[in-house]
Formats: sequence, C-alpha cells, structure tokens
Amino acid sequence: MPDSRIPGFYKLSVQERLRVLKSKKILNEEDFSKLRKGGSILKPEDFDKMIENVIGVFGLPIGLGLNFLVNGKDYIVPMVVEEPSIVAAVSSAAKVVRSAGGFSAESSDPVLIGQIQVMEVKNPAKAKKAVLQKKNELINLANSLHPHMAARGGGAKDVEVRILPDISEKREMVIVHLLVDTRDAMGANLVNSMCEGAAPLIEKITGGKVFLRILSNLADRSIVKAKCVIPVDLLEGKGYSGGKVRDGIILANDFALTDPYRAATHNKGIMNGIDSLIIATGNDWRAQEAAAHAYAARSGKYSALTLWGKNEKGDLTGEIELPVRVGIVGGPLESNPMVPIVHRILGIKSARELAELIAAVGLAQNMSAIRALATEGIQRGHMSLHARSVTLAAGAEPEIFESVVEKLIDSKEIKIWKAKEIIAQIKSGKGTAVNAEIQSPSTENLSTGFGKIILLGEHAVVYGSHAIAAPIPLAVQAKVSDAGKEGVHLIIPQWDVEETIVKGEKHEHSFYKSLEMILDELKLAGKNMNIEVFPHVPRAMGLGGSASLAVAVIRALSKHFNLNLDNERVRKLSFESEKIVHGSPSGIDNTLATYGKFLLYKKGDPPQITELHPKNPIRMVVGLTWTEGLTAETVGRVREAWTRNKRLYERLFDEINSMTLQGAEYIKSGDMARLGELMNFNQGLLNAIQVSGREIEELVDIARNNGALGAKLTGGGGGGAVIALCPDNAEAVASAIQNAGYRAFVTDLK
Repeated sequence: MPDSRIPGFYKLSVQERLRVLKSKKILNEEDFSKLRKGGSILKPEDFDKMIENVIGVFGLPIGLGLNFLVNGKDYIVPMVVEEPSIVAAVSSAAKVVRSAGGFSAESSDPVLIGQIQVMEVKNPAKAKKAVLQKKNELINLANSLHPHMAARGGGAKDVEVRILPDISEKREMVIVHLLVDTRDAMGANLVNSMCEGAAPLIEKITGGKVFLRILSNLADRSIVKAKCVIPVDLLEGKGYSGGKVRDGIILANDFALTDPYRAATHNKGIMNGIDSLIIATGNDWRAQEAAAHAYAARSGKYSALTLWGKNEKGDLTGEIELPVRVGIVGGPLESNPMVPIVHRILGIKSARELAELIAAVGLAQNMSAIRALATEGIQRGHMSLHARSVTLAAGAEPEIFESVVEKLIDSKEIKIWKAKEIIAQIKSGKGTAVNAEIQSPSTENLSTGFGKIILLGEHAVVYGSHAIAAPIPLAVQAKVSDAGKEGVHLIIPQWDVEETIVKGEKHEHSFYKSLEMILDELKLAGKNMNIEVFPHVPRAMGLGGSASLAVAVIRALSKHFNLNLDNERVRKLSFESEKIVHGSPSGIDNTLATYGKFLLYKKGDPPQITELHPKNPIRMVVGLTWTEGLTAETVGRVREAWTRNKRLYERLFDEINSMTLQGAEYIKSGDMARLGELMNFNQGLLNAIQVSGREIEELVDIARNNGALGAKLTGGGGGGAVIALCPDNAEAVASAIQNAGYRAFVTDLK
C-alpha cells in the first residue's frame, strides 16, 4: 500500500488530487477516468434497480482520510460525508498517532446472530434443553443451505437459547440464537435464510410455533478493539503543553463515561468517522449505528465507547471497543460502481481487516473531537466551517476559495458581504481568478529565488544549444534565523517538512545533501539555525522549483550571516546544488532563479547569457498537468538515447538551436505569429525525443484548439507544465485548461 501521507493534499484542486493518486498508483487508469468526470457514475439503469420509485441520485462528497497506520500497514481511507471538518480532523489525529507508531487493532471472528422467536411453548426450560441437545443437527441443517460458506471456513458455528418474558401475554418465549460466521460477506441475507431453514426443525424440537426469524444488528460476537499510545510531546501545540492536552482529553472522556447526555454527543463524534467509511465501502451504516449505540448501553446505562487514560510513563493511552460487522464481497456491495473503486483505494484483504480499520478511524475521530474541546474549544472549528459555507455562498471560484476562507477567518467578520469584499480584493490585487492562487507573497524580509519557463530549447541546451527562458510570477522564498537547539532545522510548512540536519549524519534526500554542500561552501557547517522556506513554485512541474529553492536558501543565508554574496556567486553555488539534484543540468534554471530576467542562454564556463528585451509584453498561459515530471529522469533518458544514436540526436539539437536563435529575433521584433510557429515545431521535436506525455499533449491540444498561437511543454517534460502563447485570448485558453481539470495562470513576459 502506498504511503498514506500526502502533504498538502487539501490545498490541491479535485482534479489535481486525482492526478496525485494516479501518479502514486492508488488509482488505476479506469478509476481515474471515472472519478475525473465528476458527479455520479451511477447510470439510470443502475440506480433505478437499487430502490423503489427512483427519480434521481442524491450526491455526497467522498474525501480521503490520510496518515493512517494500523497494525503496521498504511491506509488511505475513503469517507463519504457531507459535514465539513470530519475528514481533516481524522487525518490530523491519525498523523499524531502515526508519529507514535500508529494504531494497533484486533477483532474476533465475523459472527452474526440470527434470532428465531418461538411462541406457545408449554415448558420453556425443557424446550431450551432439547434445542441444545440437537445443536449439531441444527448447525448441520443451516450449513446445508449454504455449503459454499461452510467450505470457506464460515457458516453456522453455534446455537444458544434464551428464555424471555412475553410481556403482553404474561408468559415466556424461547429465543434461539444461531451464531453464523459470515467471513467476508455482509451476511444479512445469509443469516436470515438460515433462520428460515432451521425454523421447522426448531418447531419440531420445542413443540412451539416459530414467529420472527431475523438477524440481530447487535453483533456483539464481532467485537473490534483499537488502541494507541501517544507521548505527551506529540500533543503540544496552540499554546498548550502536552500534559495539559492529555489531561484535558482524559477529563472530557470521563464526563462521557458517567453522563449519557454527554455520551450521546461523544459517541456521535465517533460515528462521524465510522459511518463515513462504512457508507464509502457500501456497507449498512444504519446497522452499525444501531449496534454501536446498543453496545454503549450494554451495562444498562448509556456510556462512552472509548476510554482515554495515561500509562506509567505519562503517555496518553486510548482505546475503543465496539461491535463491527461489515463485508467486502456480495451483490449489495457491487451494485454501486463507486464501491469497488473505494475498496481498491483501501487495499483491504478481508472483512476483519476492514473492521479493524473502522475501529481505528472511530478512535482517531474521537481523539480529534475531544482534543479540540479540551483545548481551544469547538468554536474555532465551527468558525472555519461557517467561513467555508459563507465563502461558497459568496461565489468564490475554486482557484481562490481557500484564500478567501483564510482571510475571512482572520477578519473575524464571517459574513457574505465580507467574503465578497475579499474576493474583489484578491481579483483586483492579483489579476484574474486563474492567477489568484499562484502569486508569490511579498518579498519583505524574505530572500527570493525566481521560477521560470523555457520558451524554446530545453534538453538541447544540455548539449550546448541555445535556450530562451523567462521568469514568471512564482518564487521560492526563505528566511534564516538563529536556533536554540543543535542542528539545522529545515521547515517547509507547505510541504509538511520539518527536518533537523545534524552535521555528520547521513541524509539520502538530494536536497539535504545539497544543503550540506552549501553550508560547507559558505563555511557555515556546524552553526545552529532555522531555515524556513515558503515555496510558491510547484515541485517537479518544470518551472525551476529546485533551483529557485537553492537560490532562495543561499540568499537567506547570505542575508542572515552578512556574507554579501553577489549574483554570480549565488548562481555558481546554486549550479553546484543543481548538479546534486539533477545530475547533468544545463545551468539555465539556476541562472534564471538568480537573475530573474528574460534571457538567451548557452551552456559554458562561464555560460553565455544575453538579456532579451521584448518589443511588447508577451502574454503567456501556463498550464499545470499536476503530473510530476522529474528532470533527472527525463534528462537521463535523453542522454541514453543520445548515446545510442548521437548523429540523429545532434541533428535534432542543431534544429532546436536554430529555431531558438530565430525565436530570439522574433521576441525582439514582436512577431508573435512566427514565435508561436516555432513553439509548435519545438514541441514536435520534444515529442520525438520522448519527453512529452499524455497530459502534456492534451493541454497542448486544448490551448491550440482555443486559439493559442503556439503551445509546448516547458522544462524537463514527462509531466509538469505547458506554455501557450496567447496575445489576445489568454483568459479563454486558461479557462479551457481549467475546465478540463487542470490548473492554469496567465503571465506577461517582459
């Protein structure tokens, strides 16, 4: 199963999330295609057969609970729910527990109880004894009705008898329980049919008359337990010590253990998570609700389903115990085409495994809820939910939605008029809606490395050809401060990175190696510091992210330690960083990241750098596939092909070089039509050397079909980004790209 941690997942658009899942092989091509279309994938002929009197489909969103580690296995948890905050809350709690080693869970055999009600029994005690004497006969009869289930290790396993009062008639009734192991099936129909089949024999044995024959949803023979142990230092945050958070969680749970009024809300929070997963997997959430709440009242007093305490070390301990009876096979699960997709995302192998995950989800949901109550209170969470609803009502486009929510919360005026005012400010201050989410913040107190696009010449530039590149309004920014504890503390909140690098320790990640090299070169190794990075260049999108990251960090180090590094020193040092990250770079990315100017570039020592001055601003649309294209991989593939057939590839590179030099003249003269033609030809050659891809070609087609003069990939390829030359219709092209499920923004190259 892929890693269940996907940092920054919530910040992506729906289509971008799907692409991330596809790139990680969590979704296959067919599932990706179905989900990408949006809406219900139920066809009329499907949903009309599911229930009666159908008039349509009522949709609910499906989200992913992340970070789950249960019994040492990663899980990405699909959740169907309409209430905001549930998915985010369960993911947050799972992340904390993951850091402590994850959840442990165990379950009993998946046994359901079938009840057979026997009336008009003259001697109930004698009838009970007779039934138990004939137990094996009853079990054999029940299993003969479903021999395949018995062959798989399931089927009827035991018989129990209870004598209950018949309140209305003031007499006793005999209740026969048939205990059935349903294996991986939901089992309701199976148990009911066994009860029906066993009824005549029970009547014969007891001399009574069988009335009801039905399963019980109080599946207390299918018990699941989940536990976690969390050191207090993992609970710190938002101004609260770990010990204070621990004690608050325990106190909140104690309240729910003793008071049914509090327990009802406490358990409802648990079921927020459990129901969401059960619905997603096609199981019966109403049966689960009934079982859980009945089990919570098994002592005769309704109480909490969880228990939170502390161990001898002072760690927070949590556990949950409840009946869970679910299936992963059978007709009801297969009637909805979304359910198989969900099961493939989960990667579960048995109903018991799913039940154990369900318990862990319930415990995580509970932890998150009572932690919020015990610290800042639930009101802040509700403010966030209210802000999202208000932002939606105010008509915020998807591209600026999260920004509006954040600004609305900060304003403390959660009103529609305020949301509309913020929307207007974002649009007027940052241009069009398609630009709003991708602009760099203020450079005040931050050091900057510029992002870039390559108009012509990528890949060929590695072999000595010219390339044309220009900066874009995306940057990586960084700042350095003194640290009170040992090591270099690298913090990149947007990427969920918080890493301490201590000199002498080995780090496999290329950027950590690069950072160590930079510190050694600047004679800063061994100094304690915090390096905070604010990336606004998407990773692995062909926009120079790694180079701009290196340049931003080098400049931040220079600023904090008063090194007074000039641009050429920054360029050279960032080039050494690029060698570590990419292997054989051309040097164009770090040059643009350093100078942030429109350039004609040729590799060399020193490189040939000529600043270009367009006659007029060149309006360009940048489309993001959100499929990561790793430059080192594509450069490596091209090098292998070049090694096999140098003559052919050098002819191609010569052609690209010639087009690039022509392009530089068209930029200076303002001949956009011919520049667009060169971009189209360049894309054809890039496709020929196999650095393009399906998403890139789709974006290129969209851009050209909507009036772009030229469109091509930019950067390493293999995914990443596309640029489209659109002097007169940039907004239409950007919108068309977004409507196809990608992201786009408009920029003017000067």
